[in-house]
Amino acid sequence: MIFIVDRQTDPYLNLAAEEYLLHSFSEPVFRLWRNSPCVVIGKNQNALAEIDIDYVKQNGIAVVRRLTGGGAVFHDLGNVNFSFFDTYRPEEGTSDMFRRFTAPILAALQNLGIDARLEGRNDLTIDGRKFSGNALCVAKDRVLQHGTLLFATNMNKLAGALKNRSIKYSDKAVKSNISRVTNISSHLRQATSCEDFIAYLGDFIGKDLTRYDYSEADMKAIEALARDKYSQDSWNFAASPRYRFNNSAKLPCGLVEVSFDVADGRIGSLHINGDFFFTRPIEEFCSRMTGCEHTKEKVAGAIAKLSPGDYFGPVRVEELADLFF
Repeated sequence: MIFIVDRQTDPYLNLAAEEYLLHSFSEPVFRLWRNSPCVVIGKNQNALAEIDIDYVKQNGIAVVRRLTGGGAVFHDLGNVNFSFFDTYRPEEGTSDMFRRFTAPILAALQNLGIDARLEGRNDLTIDGRKFSGNALCVAKDRVLQHGTLLFATNMNKLAGALKNRSIKYSDKAVKSNISRVTNISSHLRQATSCEDFIAYLGDFIGKDLTRYDYSEADMKAIEALARDKYSQDSWNFAASPRYRFNNSAKLPCGLVEVSFDVADGRIGSLHINGDFFFTRPIEEFCSRMTGCEHTKEKVAGAIAKLSPGDYFGPVRVEELADLFF
């Protein structure tokens, strides 16, 4: 098994590296890495239903979709991520794989005097409080299993970024479970930096492994994946499963209720009701908004081109755009 410690913290590059290592390496790999503040959503999740879009934008928090299933998680530099890549064993179920790959992590923490446990299907806990969520995927004869390790994460930002707005969304996507969480650092006998914790994990788990540094060819491939896939809204947002969105608000023009489907990241079947006054038929507005990408920038831009006052009376573009999220 080879051992990689990634020092760069760009979430798009780090998630691209996960895909590259899964598909391009045949050796077993153990990897440690950190991201600058971001929300990482599961492969089958509706991104907009999992995050507070205004909060993440205001706080410079990236949103990136991963290859694996499971729920949305918050990363920052106080969180350490671990990954295992290995040969897929068909006789193993998902519970078996989670147990196999989390065992070294649990042993490392128990060696520090922390009573860490695997509970449920894929959560690591201390005193019943979650500090690690895990996810996996299988690609041909390879399996990737990775997880978070909340070490000194900003819990306020975690709560703000993952604010549940599911009332507005109706879909078949997997919704995240909001659990009681804890930081590993608060359970240590002496103060330890996140960097020292990473070094400890490397020594404990990776001491007999072969250290590996990316080659120039590796980095070019990872950078291309980050550029062409993992930094693109078409992957992070438009790849969300089909969902139905409903919202309403009392605006200066009156009550406005919106309802629409989103498929492949684009608005369809848009219906708008309310007690607002208009000079042009609202059906025309709905028709012209159909097909717009369901992102804040695209929706606001499309509304701005349509003279919304003709359809709603006195209303600002920003107020109307906010109704779509």
